[in-house]
Amino acid sequence: MHLNKFYQTQYDNTVTNLLSFPLQTDPLTSPQTSSQVHHSPYPLIPSAPNPTMPSISVSLPLKPMSSLSSFLSSLSSLPHTVRDTEVPLLFREPYILSGYRPVGHSWSFYFLSLFQIHNETINVWSHLLAGVCVALRFSVFAGLVGLTLNGPDGLGLYLDLACLPLVYYVLSLLTYLCCSATAHLLQSHSELAHYALFFLDYVGVAVYQYGCALALYFYSSDPAWRRSRVGEVFLPAAALLAWLSCACCCFAKLSSHHPYPLHRKLCQVVPTGLAYLLDSSPVAHRLVSRTWGDDPAMTLHAIQVLLFLLAAFFFSCPMPERFFPGHCDIIGHGHQLFHFLLSLCTLTQQEAVFEDFLSRRASLTREYGECRLLVAAVSFPVLVFCSVLTAVVMRRLVERRLRKEDRWGEEVERG
Repeated sequence: MHLNKFYQTQYDNTVTNLLSFPLQTDPLTSPQTSSQVHHSPYPLIPSAPNPTMPSISVSLPLKPMSSLSSFLSSLSSLPHTVRDTEVPLLFREPYILSGYRPVGHSWSFYFLSLFQIHNETINVWSHLLAGVCVALRFSVFAGLVGLTLNGPDGLGLYLDLACLPLVYYVLSLLTYLCCSATAHLLQSHSELAHYALFFLDYVGVAVYQYGCALALYFYSSDPAWRRSRVGEVFLPAAALLAWLSCACCCFAKLSSHHPYPLHRKLCQVVPTGLAYLLDSSPVAHRLVSRTWGDDPAMTLHAIQVLLFLLAAFFFSCPMPERFFPGHCDIIGHGHQLFHFLLSLCTLTQQEAVFEDFLSRRASLTREYGECRLLVAAVSFPVLVFCSVLTAVVMRRLVERRLRKEDRWGEEVERG
């Protein structure tokens, strides 16, 4: 009994001494004061590294977490959307009464508004996602058909001439989708940015039109159509109408204000409509002169034509918001339907062109000749240059008008 009591007393003393030990700190970084020196009956033995137990240093990834926290904080602090009466007339859309982003904020606000709900959100994301799908699908297709930029011995930059119209076509798709998404995302920054970005959007339209014309001419046309009068003048006429579409759309944007007058809509629709009629003529000839059963691309071409016609209808007519003002502001208005249908049209057309490419690739150079393919190769960058130059000239005209109206200083302050 006394022995048990003795052991219990020793145990209690040991526990008390252990609990009274101070936390051991690094003497180089936290020198102990006299009050922190341990006065224990048991001497402190300096700790030595254990050779059998390696030390492990663990650091938490605080930077990514702090970056994510900062990003989420920035999103939550974005200004709220406003009504149409709170933005200048230039930025308003007919029958869209709310969901506008305030004008005159920093560029970072409009970039971050990609993740905000407003009346341009679907316009931006529909073309962004379509662009991602186009790029991924082309990368898969290029891998399947062995389309590379390497020479025969794996050295140098080389591209088969038969593939060049296809590459231009895919680049034109990505150009118009990216230009459109950028314009709708950033156009509310200022008046100058609004004009300049939509001029860029019209450059994308022209590039897309001519890229389609090249692909449909070389991969989707029949010999009988190419021998016709339309086929003989197709490429130069397509280039001219593509540039004319860009120039007329820029001029219509510059010369008129909201609400949209009839002459502005006609100035936009007529040249783009004529360009589409010409560009789709190879497909139209195939649809009416061939049987569809033995050609897998025919159904795809028919679907893409139908989707484009529906998209053109919603581009020309502000529906359904005209009948439900204020009820289609965030989702469901005509321009969103136009973007959505045009994205589906683009993806369907891409599949049809891929099918035509597979059936024509082997005989393309022999059928057209290298000279015609080289002319097409040069004409595409020339069309891009002319369209960009037109947009730059129109932007200069906007700057001149702002200076004349003594509003240039406001634009400079906004960046």
